[in-house]
Amino acid sequence: MDEVTGPMGVVDDQPARDRMRAADSDRERVAEQLRSAHDEGRLTLTEYDERVGQAWAARTYAELAALTADLPQSQARPGPAARTEGRSRQCRHRHRAGRGAVLAWASASAINLAIWAIVSLTTLSWIYPWWVWVAGPWGAMLLVNWLFRRHG
Repeated sequence: MDEVTGPMGVVDDQPARDRMRAADSDRERVAEQLRSAHDEGRLTLTEYDERVGQAWAARTYAELAALTADLPQSQARPGPAARTEGRSRQCRHRHRAGRGAVLAWASASAINLAIWAIVSLTTLSWIYPWWVWVAGPWGAMLLVNWLFRRHG
C-alpha cells in the first residue's frame, strides 16, 4: 500500500505523489523558482543552468522536488513589493538599453559628421551633408521610441 501514516494518524500520500508524472506547467514552476533563487544569489550561474536542464528533463514530482529541496519555498503569488521590484528591474533594464541605443546613435552620428567635415575642409568645397540621412531617421526613431515608452 502506498499510504504512510503521518503525525496524529493522518494518512500521507506523498510517496504516491512523488512517483506521479510531472507536467510542463510543473517544470515551468520549478524553473521559475530556480530563476528567482539565482536572482537572489542563492545559486551560481552554473548551478542554475544545470538545475534548469534537470528540471526540463524531470519526469516525476520527486525529481522536481529534489531540485529545489535546498531552497526556501517561493510564495505562490508574489506580493505587491515583489511585483514592484520586478517592474523596477524591468525599468532599469529598459533605461540601460535606451541609453546604449542613444550612445550608439550619437557615436555613429559624430563619426559621420567628422568624416563629412574632414572631406569638406580638405576639398575646400561644399559637400552635400549626407550624414543627416544617417543621424536623422535613426534619431527620429529613438525619439519616437522614447516618447512611447514614456507615455505607455
